Amino acid sequence: MTKTENKVYTAIGMMSGTSLDGIDVALIHTDGKDYTSLLAFKTFLYEAEERDILKSVLGCRHANDETAAAERVLTDAHIRAIKDFGHKADVIGFHGQTLVHDPAQRLTWQIGDSARLAHETGINVVGDMRQADIKAGGQGAPLLPLCHRAFAMDARKPIAILNLGGVGNVTWLGRARTDILAFDTGPANALIDDLVKQKTGKNYDSGGTLARAGTADKAMINDWMAHEYFQKPPPKSLDRDEWAVQRAYDLPLEDAVATLSEFTVQAVKRSMMLLPEKPRSLYVAGGGRHNSFLMLRMSQELSCKVKPVETLGWNGDGLEAQGFAYLAVRSLKGLALTLPSTTGIAEPSTGGVLYNASENSALRPAK
Repeated sequence: MTKTENKVYTAIGMMSGTSLDGIDVALIHTDGKDYTSLLAFKTFLYEAEERDILKSVLGCRHANDETAAAERVLTDAHIRAIKDFGHKADVIGFHGQTLVHDPAQRLTWQIGDSARLAHETGINVVGDMRQADIKAGGQGAPLLPLCHRAFAMDARKPIAILNLGGVGNVTWLGRARTDILAFDTGPANALIDDLVKQKTGKNYDSGGTLARAGTADKAMINDWMAHEYFQKPPPKSLDRDEWAVQRAYDLPLEDAVATLSEFTVQAVKRSMMLLPEKPRSLYVAGGGRHNSFLMLRMSQELSCKVKPVETLGWNGDGLEAQGFAYLAVRSLKGLALTLPSTTGIAEPSTGGVLYNASENSALRPAK
């Protein structure tokens, strides 16, 4: 682990992904630069009713009574998670819940009441971490590449870190510190989970069992892979609902899940062709790494080793929460959260808004 002579903060990071399974909470020590240490991690699952309320507003582009209600539910759940987590910190990095992400229209919207979270927990909160990048012409995503660089200081490069959450995103790290590229690869768990939930009532395809028993519809996948997104150069990002995949719902269950799973694999494969140099290994984080079928298919399709991030000594479930704790400290210090090579912004940019636990005053950018 890299040592530091800089001030070390205790930070909590919170992440609620587009898969809507729950809230990941991580406690770390970090100097906001190259030193990080994970101290504790826990996932707090949403109640079924909470998940349904949040899912009902995904894709909304304008505030209304339903989004306000969902924001209250989301914030209540995060307050409850912090109190149950039981740890104190200098700052909370709060991502909120993404409803829509449309960088082409300079729009990204994450609901969550950061001011109330700070007031109820007694801990300062850094939220709104994507807005500054979007307003400056960046993609606003992915946000974790600088975290990956810090966490992978001791890894032999070049490497790539693939996060398979609701959507997929990849960070490529080359031999030099400045060798970094990141972008969204395409669909991941969200499309698969939505189908499985509707057809079976279960939240996901455990271990890839359904996909393994089915046969993928290659013609359908080829149609989806013709989407203009895959022709764009990185950096680039997308929304979970970029693809209309309702045709897959007409297939037998196992075939439908196999088709959406193979779509994820082919999207990752296409993305690997955009990296500046072939990585020694692709390290996989997020819920998708628990799907043994996805991991097998990527190993078969890619020309590099595919491994879970645990082989680096990381916590693959807590990586995003850990990352937002790290970004909160960078925001407090006025350090860059995004780079031209990670979001397409013109120059490195900090971001985030600080919500002081002891104040109900006007919001201000974190410094």
